[in-house]
Amino acid sequence: MSQAILLSGEAEIDFMIHGIIPVEIFGQKVWITTSHACILIVMGLMLVFAIAANRKIKHASERPDAFQNVIELIVEKLDGMVAGEMGKWAPKFVNYISTIFMFILLSNISGLLGLRPPTADYGTTFALALITFFMIRYNQIRHNSAKEIWTDLCSPLPPWLPIWMPINVISEIAVPISLSLRLFANVLSGTVIMALVYGLLNKFALIWPAALHVYFDLFSGGIQTYVFCMLTMTYVTQACGSEEG
Repeated sequence: MSQAILLSGEAEIDFMIHGIIPVEIFGQKVWITTSHACILIVMGLMLVFAIAANRKIKHASERPDAFQNVIELIVEKLDGMVAGEMGKWAPKFVNYISTIFMFILLSNISGLLGLRPPTADYGTTFALALITFFMIRYNQIRHNSAKEIWTDLCSPLPPWLPIWMPINVISEIAVPISLSLRLFANVLSGTVIMALVYGLLNKFALIWPAALHVYFDLFSGGIQTYVFCMLTMTYVTQACGSEEG
C-alpha cells in the first residue's frame, strides 16, 4: 500500500494511479485509489495545521513567536489577495478561496514528500472546477435578473437578436473544463517528468533533481494555484454583478 501511494520508492518509479482497497457498493466494485489516499493525507495536514493555528491564535501573545508570525502572514496575504480581486464581495468568499488555495498548493507540492500529487488526477481538478462552476451559476441567478442574464447571453448583440447565445452558452460550459485541464495538465506533466528522471537515471538522481523539484513542485505548483484561484474569483465576481453587497 505504501509503495502504491508513494511516487518513488526503492523498487520502482511509478506515476500511474493505482487501486488500493476495493469497496463493494450496490454490487459494484469501487476502488479507493492512490489519489484518494493522497487527498486524505493532504486534508489531514491541513486539519492539523488548522487546529494548531486556532489554538495559537486563541493564546496569541503581544510578542508573537515564529509560528504565530507565519499564521498571521498567511491570513494577511490570503485576505489581501481576495480583497484585491473581489472588492466588496471578498468577505463572503474569502474562506472558500483561502481553503481551496491551501488545498491546491499543498496538493501541488506534495511531490516533495514523495506522494503522487492529487491534482495530477483529473477527477480531483474537475471536482474543484465544478464547485467553481456551480458557484458562478448560483451567484449569477441570485444577483442578476432574468433580463440581465438573457442580455449577457446575447452579448455583444442586442437581446432581441440571440445569434451569439449558443456560442456564449458553450463558453460558459467550457469554464470548468478549461479550469480543470489547465491545473491537471501542468501538475501531471511535472509529475511524469520527475518520475522519468528518477526512473531512467536511478542511482545517479541523488541531489541535482532538487532543482527540478523547486520548479515543478514549488514554482509551477504555486503559479497554478494562484491562477486557479484568481480565475475563480474573477468569474464569481463577474457573476455577482454590480449589485450592492
